[in-house]
Amino acid sequence: MAEPMRKYQTPQKSQDWFRTPLGDARGYIDSDGLRELWFHTGTACNLACDFCLEGSKPGDTRLGLVKLNDVRPYISEAMELGVEQFSFTGGEPFLAKDFPGILQLASAHRPCLVLTNGTEALQRRSKELVPLLSSPHPVSFRISLDHYEEHIHDLGRGVGNFAKALVGLKLLYDMGFAISVARHIWPDEDQQATEAAFAELFSAHDLPGDITLVAFPDFALPGSLPDVPHVTTDCMTRYQNEESRKDFMCAFSRMIVKQDGEMRTYACTLVDDDREYDLGVSLTDSLATRISMKHHRCYSCFAYGSSCSEM
Repeated sequence: MAEPMRKYQTPQKSQDWFRTPLGDARGYIDSDGLRELWFHTGTACNLACDFCLEGSKPGDTRLGLVKLNDVRPYISEAMELGVEQFSFTGGEPFLAKDFPGILQLASAHRPCLVLTNGTEALQRRSKELVPLLSSPHPVSFRISLDHYEEHIHDLGRGVGNFAKALVGLKLLYDMGFAISVARHIWPDEDQQATEAAFAELFSAHDLPGDITLVAFPDFALPGSLPDVPHVTTDCMTRYQNEESRKDFMCAFSRMIVKQDGEMRTYACTLVDDDREYDLGVSLTDSLATRISMKHHRCYSCFAYGSSCSEM
């Protein structure tokens, strides 16, 4: 049977992919193989955070909710490519009906990491997570706590969601899952004091004080164009070297999204609002594409070492 016609072809790269507005050669990353494969479970979320880099909110359909049969062929392909971990982000992954089954399939092959806000969507499905505790490979969870003070976290996520996230964090920990926390980097923050305050918060809730913290700058809303320096080829050779370039996510990972009803491969977790980073249907073929650092979030990777990965 002939393969069904694709809704659209892989977008051609514009001149902007290769050159900055000043004519300098863009910085770029070449693949170093596939160690981590991300799945975007969809932009629907039970929260509507005003800073969300995905613009996620209840009922959002910019990226579609994935199903088990959507991810199955990519897990098989990734295994052939030597993948070491499967990771999942959203939106809120637990709004995808098939998500527990997806985790069972993925964790039968490799360790898994799940990014979640830890509130109602996760908590009401906690019983579905129990089988994962006996999976051949561990499943870990990263819950978002933007700040160690409740009122600051709730400014962006809604009143009461700080407390709910802590309930979700404790629930997962008590079940026996490994946990970590995503936090914001705040202007002029004292990093040591911030981390100490989080440790105190965790201890007060009978959680380990040394929970891994993953800190992120403001990535801005999807489609936005903040005024940040352009990352040029000179930047990537003057301030980076061959080994350090391998630490950029687009060197060792890819992300699968459901866009217009079709599964697509994107360069990383931060660029799905720009279709020039759509690398096609094939995960294998995507690894041959040189990734331009033209997206404004690429500057965060360059300047802050930002990465959604914990590898």
